[in-house]
Amino acid sequence: MPRPRVFVTRRLPQEALDLLAAETELEVWPGDERPPRDVLLRRARECDAMLTTIEDRIDEELLATGDGHLKVVANCAVGFDNVDIQSATQHGIAASNTPQVLTKTTADLAFALILAVARRVVEGDRDVRTGQWNHWRPFAYAGPDVHGSTLSILGMGQIGLEVAKRAFGFEMAVYYYDPIRRLEVERQYGVRFCHDLPSALKVADFVSVHTPLTPETRHMIGRKELRLMKPTAILVNTSRGPVVDNTALYEALRDGIIAGAGLDVTEPEPIPTDHPLLSLPNVVITPHIGSASLATRTAMALLAARNILARLKGEDMPTCLNPEVFKARRR
Repeated sequence: MPRPRVFVTRRLPQEALDLLAAETELEVWPGDERPPRDVLLRRARECDAMLTTIEDRIDEELLATGDGHLKVVANCAVGFDNVDIQSATQHGIAASNTPQVLTKTTADLAFALILAVARRVVEGDRDVRTGQWNHWRPFAYAGPDVHGSTLSILGMGQIGLEVAKRAFGFEMAVYYYDPIRRLEVERQYGVRFCHDLPSALKVADFVSVHTPLTPETRHMIGRKELRLMKPTAILVNTSRGPVVDNTALYEALRDGIIAGAGLDVTEPEPIPTDHPLLSLPNVVITPHIGSASLATRTAMALLAARNILARLKGEDMPTCLNPEVFKARRR
């Protein structure tokens, strides 16, 4: 009996590839750039499973192409806005993501951006390298204190909670806004709930965004919301780029509506080198590296591989996004 075929859309940590290769016929796309669309469609017709990344568009066209053969799409990310879950379910294709394993690493990056923007680390480093730092000045590179300030977290999920824990080490007051109130988190950690988004924005010295990208959260932070923030406030986004309206953010940073921003995600990605945001000294932008530690990227790939193997063996998947696929199969 032939072994199931698996297509991996990037070179991933070898431990995960070895795990798959031991039980499947494995093909790994050789480049660091995403496979062309025609390759993805062809592999969807030919393979039993696909291990994808956030840059791969797993839409109705691809899932319909794989209907009848493709059994599982394992997305190597906690976010899955690139995967049409409803369509996957309709075509009987299981989908999964990689939650929890990247939580602490992403929270580290979010707090690194808070510190980098507040303390103007990147700006100072750039001036040292270009010879612009030639003498000490009392107010040069002076930014706001992080310790003792107020942080509002938008989206009190696993990552949001980990950011809150890091904030406590800096003696920050922590507020949060989430459609679902987390009473146990409030009792255990002393964070304070804001009943609406404007309240969370108005109170904060720092705002850290941790909401998933949905139709409701697209451009959740726009011109109106930015104007609710303090002129001394700093916005950090490590969720998904389109949650923040980048045009509105550029205008707010340019005009002093807010003091600064730290972005690990942008709209679009990669951000064009001529984007206006890149002309501003009060924004730090990193290339979507929230989960980019060696240990975490390995754990993500291993979890994606285990989801694939479980589905191919007919076992319960560790982190299935549409378990109703299996319920429908049992009826």
